[in-house]
Amino acid sequence: MTRKKLIRLAFLLVALGFGAWAVAGRWTQVADGFTRLSWPLLAGSLVAVLVALMAGMLMWRSLLADLGSPLPLTDAAKVFFVGQLGKYIPGSLWPVLAQMEMGKDLGVPRPRSAAAFFLTYPIYLVSGLSVAVVTLPAFAGDSVGRFAWVLLLLPVLVVGLHPRIVNGVLGFGLRLLKRPPLERPLTRRGVLTSAGWAFAGWAAYGVHLALIVAGLGATGPRALVLSLGAFALAWCLGFIVIVAPAGVGVREVAMVAALAPVLDGGSTFAAALCSRLVVSAGDLVCAGLAGLAARRTESVPVPAVRDGNASSPP
Repeated sequence: MTRKKLIRLAFLLVALGFGAWAVAGRWTQVADGFTRLSWPLLAGSLVAVLVALMAGMLMWRSLLADLGSPLPLTDAAKVFFVGQLGKYIPGSLWPVLAQMEMGKDLGVPRPRSAAAFFLTYPIYLVSGLSVAVVTLPAFAGDSVGRFAWVLLLLPVLVVGLHPRIVNGVLGFGLRLLKRPPLERPLTRRGVLTSAGWAFAGWAAYGVHLALIVAGLGATGPRALVLSLGAFALAWCLGFIVIVAPAGVGVREVAMVAALAPVLDGGSTFAAALCSRLVVSAGDLVCAGLAGLAARRTESVPVPAVRDGNASSPP
């Protein structure tokens, strides 16, 4: 086994270890909540998370393709999902470093991988805050009033996602790092396509939380709508408040506040903790499935994509 493969195997084992530890470490906190949920509801919630994670991968893949590096679905899934396990390792740069390294073997320049990675976050923020604006003010009322300030970021982020501004910022950053400019700029079509996948992901995340909420006693259209907004608001706040690693604590507080109109205090906290555990389990499942699918296709020669001249993947 080569040194590079040994390093990647070590990364995968460490990431899986931290991920499994994150799941196991929360079990005592969520055990009571899970005892109130039926297995069909838990299974449905996990499936919804897998759909949401797949939408996130397709969002990243569409950005990468727009920048000039279209990847086959199995290769994109392996790079994205295995790289995302790095978020469980202490330190915030592991996911992008892993994606840059794995993408390089597929002919994706490192700056292009980094650009696609970092662009996913403002797109998630814009789409997530949009979901929160549509769903929470009318249905949650005063319970989320303390978080109204975050919605002021929405128009700024929307303007900031204009391709001209994004390309200018990317170019400036690459010049500071003394790197060559991107061969292909981001286009409006690329932004809109990736935003579409982001909205699909938020819908699936909302269904995942709604199934948990239903198991804890809140059903009906209002609970579903609040679940959509609660998860989106919680994720956005967890990302914005960078002092909390992976949004720990911040996300739970926001989710509890958003779900307060349909659940009591103990149940809302149980829903928030169960949601985090199911999402962590989904990360591990996606990484494992993507790795297995990629290994099955390794024997089939796939031309490397370097300058965007190859045909688009299926």
